[in-house]
Amino acid sequence: MASLSVSESQEMEVRDEETKRKSLNGEVDPQEPPPTGKEEVPVDMDTITLDPEEEDVDLVHCRIGKIEGLEVLRKAKTLSLRQNLIKKIENLETLTLLRELDLYDNQIRRLENLQNLTELDVLDVSFNILRKVEGLERLTRLKKLFLLHNKIGAIDNLAHLTGLEMLELGSNRIRVIENLDSLSSLDSLFLGTNKITKLQNLDGLHNLTVLSIQSNRITKMEGLQSLVNLRELYLSHNGIEVIEGLENNKKLTTLDIAANRVKRIENISHLTELQEFWMNDNQIENWGDLDELKNARGLETVYLERNPLQKDPQYRRKIMLALPTVRQIDATFIRF
Repeated sequence: MASLSVSESQEMEVRDEETKRKSLNGEVDPQEPPPTGKEEVPVDMDTITLDPEEEDVDLVHCRIGKIEGLEVLRKAKTLSLRQNLIKKIENLETLTLLRELDLYDNQIRRLENLQNLTELDVLDVSFNILRKVEGLERLTRLKKLFLLHNKIGAIDNLAHLTGLEMLELGSNRIRVIENLDSLSSLDSLFLGTNKITKLQNLDGLHNLTVLSIQSNRITKMEGLQSLVNLRELYLSHNGIEVIEGLENNKKLTTLDIAANRVKRIENISHLTELQEFWMNDNQIENWGDLDELKNARGLETVYLERNPLQKDPQYRRKIMLALPTVRQIDATFIRF
């Protein structure tokens, strides 16, 4: 196999980083392709061999149509049933030691019959047909909840999950950020690709470090004043016109406002810990705006492509002169 050149390796690394950024914000899953939607015939569970001593059970893509016959897995701590044909969560009552349950990419319509799984830390029911958040009242130890790509219309019934650290609700039908007040332990909140029009009701999330609300309908940066520990903020693909409301978010290391309607880089000179700044696909035309980034001594990555600035023949050179710490401009590493 031919080896990659340094430049090719760097380009692959950049692509990997972009894929990671999208996956963290409800756009892609780097682990595997999206569901195919092909018609498949469910398998007879009697044909699947189960080991009663197994703690980590992997039943991925086995064409399972119904959860049954798993009672023997009393020692199981993780159970992966992703990419099957399951329509209902059922017959898991005896698996009381389960810490992780993965039901990604099935045909499940309702969150139910989970009340006995009180040891669960991680629950993934992404890529299903859920319309509401429910049935989680007893899962008080839950730390990570993934409900990506369903048909959920509202954030609800989460008040009892006070230990929740990660909540993924990307690619749903949510219109309002609400009912998060009790989730004081929340570290990461992903709401990309919904129908949210306003940044609000985030005041109780003092421990939040990652907030992603990409691909929504937000026009104003607001409601972030209580998020003093925020480190990563993703707001790309909205209708934002002005950079504002970040006065208290001094710990930000990543700021993504790509693909909006911003005309000026402003109100961020106090973000001295910034490492990545994504501002591509906007309306920036004044080179003097880059002065807002000069206090960020650790700034390494800047995306400004597809702004009026890029038409300047000295585009890359001017960025390098204005921001000497930067090591990557758009998708290309700086070569010294």
